[in-house]
Amino acid sequence: MAGPVICDGVLEPEGPVCLPTGEIYLVEMAKKRSCVSRVDKQGIRHEVGSPGGRPNGLTIDGDNNLWIAGGEGETLVCMHPNGDIIKAFQGPKGDPFLWPNDLVFGPNGLLYMTDSGILPDDFIDGQSIRGDYKTCPFNGRVFEIDPKKGNIIRVIDRNLKFTNGIAFDDQNRLYVNETITGNIYVYDIFSYKDSQKETFGNVIEGEPEDFVGPDGMAFGDDGNLYCTVFGQGNVTVLDSSGNVYRRIITNGKRPTNIAFYEHLDGGAVVTDLGTCQLEELQINCAGRQLYKPKIL
Repeated sequence: MAGPVICDGVLEPEGPVCLPTGEIYLVEMAKKRSCVSRVDKQGIRHEVGSPGGRPNGLTIDGDNNLWIAGGEGETLVCMHPNGDIIKAFQGPKGDPFLWPNDLVFGPNGLLYMTDSGILPDDFIDGQSIRGDYKTCPFNGRVFEIDPKKGNIIRVIDRNLKFTNGIAFDDQNRLYVNETITGNIYVYDIFSYKDSQKETFGNVIEGEPEDFVGPDGMAFGDDGNLYCTVFGQGNVTVLDSSGNVYRRIITNGKRPTNIAFYEHLDGGAVVTDLGTCQLEELQINCAGRQLYKPKIL
């Protein structure tokens, strides 16, 4: 059953963030916009500000400032709610960010960000993905970042094949997915300084010929991991053992990210690149509460 459409005409949307007020932030990746937008409770879109580039991921801190992965020049951008850019970071010297993708704050106040490992213009033209996507070179990385100074504290992993969604579970283990393989990995980053990844699960169904793989994801308070699967047209739900529990069909074939409502005890929203819509999903649980540290 198709979910209700909350907002139409959001161009290549990603990174939804639900507010306690019922409003929703998201980014619009299309080059003609390259912006952060806010969707009000009536479903009306309001442009907040432009970080430039191809904004891909979004989260919010304890001061209500917006953190955007993928600003102008492949940067990490901090934006005031009024749209003013507070600061922007380019990544390590000599080894800059290539495609900042998704991000989440940890319990320690640090920021964790995925980098897909290839420049956007080398991988995608509009919505057309290069034909050799399975074998082209990637250096997908996972960064631990000091949001006050922009310093890279550590590179948790590297050489992943299109690093994408990222989330913490209720035991503060870090989950990262790899779009090309469909794998979701887990890292026990607070128990081990050099945490090695373990394969948690895989969300790809069968052996698709077209580009299919995990994108954004979020934990529900039921302990399950909800992962949008781009090209597969669903949110795949993995239980605490990493097994596929269910697949929730979405309106479009290209869902990009999921966020749980904060003002309700159940339900979530999904962005879709193909339909350019913000869709509501009926899910009978709330989301795991996100960390929102005060930074500035």
